[in-house]
Amino acid sequence: METTAVKKCHPMAPFAVAITFSFERFAFYVARWLLAIFVVAETANGGLGLTKAEGAVISSALVAWTYIAPVIGGVIADRWISPRILVPLGLLFMGAGYLCAWQAYDLTMLVIMIVLVSIGTGFFKGNANGITGRLFNDPKVLDGVFSVQYSFVNLGSFLGTTIMSVVAINIGYRFSFLICGIVAIIGAFWFVLSGKAFLGDTGKKPFLVDSRVEKKATTKDTSPLTTIEKQRVTAIVLLTVISILFWMVWYMAYLPVYYHFGPTIEGGLGHANWTFGNFTVPSAWFDSLNALSCIILGPVLAIVWRKLSNSKRGDLNMFQKTALGMILLGSSIALMVAADIFRGAGQANILWIVFVGVVLTAGEMVFSPLGNSFINKFAPTRYLGTLLGVWPLAIFFVGLTYGHFYNFLDKFPFAQAFGATAAAVITCGVILMALSKKLNTLVHDDAANEE
Repeated sequence: METTAVKKCHPMAPFAVAITFSFERFAFYVARWLLAIFVVAETANGGLGLTKAEGAVISSALVAWTYIAPVIGGVIADRWISPRILVPLGLLFMGAGYLCAWQAYDLTMLVIMIVLVSIGTGFFKGNANGITGRLFNDPKVLDGVFSVQYSFVNLGSFLGTTIMSVVAINIGYRFSFLICGIVAIIGAFWFVLSGKAFLGDTGKKPFLVDSRVEKKATTKDTSPLTTIEKQRVTAIVLLTVISILFWMVWYMAYLPVYYHFGPTIEGGLGHANWTFGNFTVPSAWFDSLNALSCIILGPVLAIVWRKLSNSKRGDLNMFQKTALGMILLGSSIALMVAADIFRGAGQANILWIVFVGVVLTAGEMVFSPLGNSFINKFAPTRYLGTLLGVWPLAIFFVGLTYGHFYNFLDKFPFAQAFGATAAAVITCGVILMALSKKLNTLVHDDAANEE
């Protein structure tokens, strides 16, 4: 990770935040998989014994509410409470939520879990990213910084889903929720201690009175946004809307892996062969594959974006990257359809699922980490925390619907329903690529052009 541009902080500062994400994402991604499986697993196997449709909806609800909460958390961090307080407080809320799931014997406790984890995520996610963005003077390094931070995010996800899925199957789902709670609480202590050591004053004040904007904040800048600022806000909102389609399909893509192709030990239909000798690979290892691919691709893409930004032609703009991400996403769904067609009446080779996961991750990595970078570059300073919270707003709408979307597709023959989905996503990506240069005129990186 680039450290020469760190402002008034120890070179380890960006890693302090990144490692905190590892703890938080360890717990979250394990819990997301656990919900999908725990709800539908037979009571004799330690689950709640509910239907696949209920499992899809409750899992998507966790995603929805943990992505709307950062909007509120961002407003709080902008105006009233130090982000350095909100981040560990959020982790403690999340830890309490996972401990509720540890004691869940009906949906009521899972709803309480979702509420607590959502509040915690609201305090944590956008504000931790905001702290990272405030550590650097040079906006050109932010794509690389957030790409590498994304690798730490996925290090947590990889370790969590790889280890805890085996624990869940062999020891119990509820015990795994207990471990998630403990890990989130440890993350809170890590952030506080490492923050004292490495972060200096960054994030100690609400973003509006942060040292980078102290002069504007102390004069209570209430002037209207300039034309350039309005265009930048429009670009951020537009990308947020576009990302709804991306994340709708991305999150939904996990459900057919769990339920259609997944190993029968976890309630799936077993349309892929997940066994190696006497060992059945947990479906959570599809999440692990995603995380491992992100860990590998993060530094690679950080180098690619940096080299492109320093080249004569320049980097791909955010709209081009979004379009490329959508094309890759649609291609991963097409591979899933191919796996179902070529399996015939038997089981698909597990390598099909591996290919699906790698291409799915490539689409994610081209698009997802750069949203936070884009906002840190172009958001008006007084609305940084709010817009960092608005970016995940798309996932809220996705979370409310992707479980229902899967249940709708599940009513039709797999190849037809998911083939149509793949075609639609690829087509949208191609159209967006064609319009990307025109859309990019909304963003002006030259402050001299501002009114």
